[in-house]
Amino acid sequence: MRKLIWLSLVFFIVQSCGKPLPALENIDIEKWKEDKAGCLLVRQSFLDHLNRQKEKIKSLSESEVIELLGRPDKNELLKRNQKFFYYYLEPGPVCGKKEVAFKKLMIRFNAIGLAKEVSIE
Repeated sequence: MRKLIWLSLVFFIVQSCGKPLPALENIDIEKWKEDKAGCLLVRQSFLDHLNRQKEKIKSLSESEVIELLGRPDKNELLKRNQKFFYYYLEPGPVCGKKEVAFKKLMIRFNAIGLAKEVSIE
């Protein structure tokens, strides 16, 4: 019984050590997640707020970014286990637009899975 209590205590301590996700001010995350690939133009309305707060996303893990912003519209895996997540901010090819240039949020993860670079292209 003592071992069970001890293990429970250790589990709760470890769980409480995690940092909370950052709050992105003036961005309705639920509407962001509903606007897959930026087709509804909702993400585009958050562009200025996102640009000012993109530093908050740095150092988050891949799973934390997915929890915060939802699944990326596109991801790439490159050399040395670098991974990129892309969130379209304007309607792109997925929405039936033929335009090559459209804005997107790019998040680059390093080899250990932490966001190293966040930019709007």
